[in-house]
Amino acid sequence: MFKKIHHAAIICSDYQVSKKFYVNVLGLKIINELYREERQSYKLDLAIDGGGQIELFSFPNSPERPSYPEARGLRHLAFEVDNVEMCKKALEEKQIEVEEVRTDEITGKKFTFFSDPDGLPLELYEA
Repeated sequence: MFKKIHHAAIICSDYQVSKKFYVNVLGLKIINELYREERQSYKLDLAIDGGGQIELFSFPNSPERPSYPEARGLRHLAFEVDNVEMCKKALEEKQIEVEEVRTDEITGKKFTFFSDPDGLPLELYEA
């Protein structure tokens, strides 16, 4: 029935800051960008290499959402990468704070976390 996740939608607090982060820092490619005047909202569709997309939205006066690792809702968004250490180093060279690399006790795969400009937890997970 389900084949894969098509996209994740993210609402940001500062559209230009988040757009710069996802495009210039993470290197996602812009598929489509539009401003919806009636909603005073941007919608930016971003492609992830290997498939999948992120929809980045802005809405005026959007409420903050608590982001605790064990709170209900989306815990984090994970990106599959070939080499966690290389990606960690590349992010740190762009002044992004990245946690220490850990190893998944079950799969033996390496992973680490960092955050987007609004504090959304993002994960690098080694293929």
